[in-house]
Amino acid sequence: MKPQQIHKFRKRLLDWYRDSRRKLPWRETKDPYRIWVSEVMLQQTRVETVIPYFLRFLQRFPYLPSLARSDLQEVLKAWEGLGYYARARNLHRAARIVAAQYAGIVPQDPDHFGKLPGVGGYIRAAVASIAFDRPLAAVDGNVKRVLSRLMQIDAPVNRPSSHRSFESAAQLLLDSRHPGNFNQAMMELGAVTCTAGRPTCPGCPVRSACSAFREKVVDKYPVRIRSEPVPVYGIAVGVVCRNSRVLITRRKNEGLLGGLWEFPGGKIGPREDPATACIREIREEVNLHVEVRQHLARVRHAYTHFKIVMDVYRCRYLSGRVKLNGPVDYRWISVEEIDRFAFPKANHKFFPLLRKVACRAI
Repeated sequence: MKPQQIHKFRKRLLDWYRDSRRKLPWRETKDPYRIWVSEVMLQQTRVETVIPYFLRFLQRFPYLPSLARSDLQEVLKAWEGLGYYARARNLHRAARIVAAQYAGIVPQDPDHFGKLPGVGGYIRAAVASIAFDRPLAAVDGNVKRVLSRLMQIDAPVNRPSSHRSFESAAQLLLDSRHPGNFNQAMMELGAVTCTAGRPTCPGCPVRSACSAFREKVVDKYPVRIRSEPVPVYGIAVGVVCRNSRVLITRRKNEGLLGGLWEFPGGKIGPREDPATACIREIREEVNLHVEVRQHLARVRHAYTHFKIVMDVYRCRYLSGRVKLNGPVDYRWISVEEIDRFAFPKANHKFFPLLRKVACRAI
């Protein structure tokens, strides 16, 4: 685009955003901490899902020092169900660093902010531009989709090596006088108008600048590389009952679902039936001998790169003392105490059944 066209594009986009933007709680503030929390939550998660979590999280941790002082388990409990728990762990670690090294004040320098745990290029640019008016283009999936159609960019949006092309295009268009509003306007355009499935081109405020619209090839963009089929794993899990209490274990803080509590179990081996796998996994993971008494539920759940089919069994404790091989902590709790602990979303799917039967007649 020529400079005059870019100027016109910026004005139309910002005018549209001013008049049509959705009213969202993180848009009512310039507080960098709150903006930061919202951007972390919005990664990989829909706005409608984030809003109640954001409000509850800020009620529980209203200021960065309150988050820094908190225990990780408190943070994970507040995050429970939102998924991608590394986001919560990194935010907690970063808050502690800011409290210790920056007197609890989010650093305005993008380079300093960008070195904090979990702060990648997108969050660095989003917070710096929205909270501090730094002229940095924030490029997320919505922005990539807008740019790919606007400029007919053929680089696949889901190839990491393409990101620099989109970042350069976004930086070229960025309105350096209003970088925060411009970035939010680009994201808003992708979220509500230039959508993935059915873009509403007739209502787009910048359709006259859109190359794909002019050439009637909007449906050709964005370009994506076909993904490999998602693998499906069989999992067997045991609710081990002993004296009206059940055993839960806590995963190590690193890795998938790090720091969360769960019931012992694991992958079903080749040619192994789920009940046998349940008994074996419990013996290997926590050193207990159990007897399967009831198939409680079959749960299907999808993660980013794989899916699971989880068979859940009620088990009776037979012998042994807990010795952990993998988990880092354990508790014997009553079923009524489950809500005190942060569990993966897949576990929540069978909690209603578990509450009904608990350890009765085991």
